[in-house]
Amino acid sequence: MRGLIHHLDLTVSDVARSAPFYDAVLSFMGYRRWSEDNDGIDWEHMGTPDLLPTIGIFNARGENANRRHDRYSPGLHHVAFNAESREEVDRLYALLIDINATVLDPPADYPEYGKGYYAIMFADPDGLKLECVYEPR
Repeated sequence: MRGLIHHLDLTVSDVARSAPFYDAVLSFMGYRRWSEDNDGIDWEHMGTPDLLPTIGIFNARGENANRRHDRYSPGLHHVAFNAESREEVDRLYALLIDINATVLDPPADYPEYGKGYYAIMFADPDGLKLECVYEPR
C-alpha cells in the first residue's frame, strides 16, 4: 500500500553490541533475522505476506560514530511499534527487564495521546528511543 513503511535502517555505534538487543526485541515483535554481512543485520517481519517492513542496523561511520543518539537534534525522535493488547505491552516490559534494557517509562496509560493508549518507552544501547503501544480501535 502506498505510504506504508517499506524498511527502516538504523545506525548504531557497534552492531555486535546492539544485535542481542534487537534480536530479542524484534523477535518479540514478529521479525526474524534474514540477512547479515560485514555492514550490518536486517530483520524481516513474519506477519505480512511480503515480509515488510524490514528493519536493519548498521555501524555508524565518521567523527560522530560513537556519540549517543539525541532525539532532540534534527533526525529521528523515536520509533513506535504496534501491540495487539495491553498484555503484549506488559510482556515486552518483562522481556526488557530480563535483557537489562533501558526502560525509559514503564507501561502506563497515556490518555493525552488517545483513548486507551497504553505504552512502554525504552531505549536501544545507543539511546535511540523506542516505544510499544496498544491503542484499541
